[in-house]
Amino acid sequence: MSDDRHGSDGSETSGESRTTWHVPEDDLRAYVRGELAAPRLWSADTHLVACARCRQTLASVSDPVALDAGWERLDAELDVPRPGPVERLLVRLGVADHTARLLTASPALRRSWLGSIGALLVMTVVAADAVRAGATPILFLALAPLLPLAGVAVSYGPGIDPTYEMAVVSPLHGFRLLMIRTVAVLTVCLGLNGLATLALPAYGLHALAWLLPALALTATGLALTSRLGPVLAPSLVAGGWVGLLAVARAATEPDATLAPFTAAGQGVSGAVAVLAAVLLYLARDRFDASRLPFTDFTDRNAA
Repeated sequence: MSDDRHGSDGSETSGESRTTWHVPEDDLRAYVRGELAAPRLWSADTHLVACARCRQTLASVSDPVALDAGWERLDAELDVPRPGPVERLLVRLGVADHTARLLTASPALRRSWLGSIGALLVMTVVAADAVRAGATPILFLALAPLLPLAGVAVSYGPGIDPTYEMAVVSPLHGFRLLMIRTVAVLTVCLGLNGLATLALPAYGLHALAWLLPALALTATGLALTSRLGPVLAPSLVAGGWVGLLAVARAATEPDATLAPFTAAGQGVSGAVAVLAAVLLYLARDRFDASRLPFTDFTDRNAA
């Protein structure tokens, strides 16, 4: 130990710690290398908190490159978002880290969105049971196909997806990312719709007539997204669906089944779903073209 409390004239040295000892330089070097063992390590940790002189000595014997690298690692660790339970489950199932992060960041898979869908379905089921005007739950069948379409619409595209910039620099083809999120959203929405269907046992198989229209609307919205964008395309498809139901309602007897929910209408929905899926596949490369405003922004400004 060294006693540096007083200067040569007996007065207390200005700016130095009031401690009666300092950590030897050899111990500080070992501390930097991570080789200082307990109990010296514990003493050094406690002393460095209160002693400015030893902290200066520690800085002088430290490797600045290694010190900067350590701060960068610490900053990166502090900035990394903590994975949620769904993300951890996906990683354990073999999904790549970046894919799981982009998937679970989808707005349509957040609790607020899922809660609103669940509440909407509950109210629709209650209304369908209360009305019971015919053999088909028209309100439920009209609403259920729109939920997957809306879920996919808010899962991809600039201005909608808060992680879009992260998706731009991710090692994923745009079409693949879209399909990953679409499958996830469809799985959740169709699952919730299925649970709501089970709450309408009195309607039998008529309560399942939403499934093919839901697939048709979602596939059509995705096929048009590459040309019209992630807002206009699903909006037009949803408006077309509502208009179709309005026309079918006007042309159908009060107690009759609307055309989209008949056997013929279901066949048309299935055909539209297949055709839209083919068109979506043919337009798959256009989903990367939509990234250009982000990827070449600097180059275009420089030009």
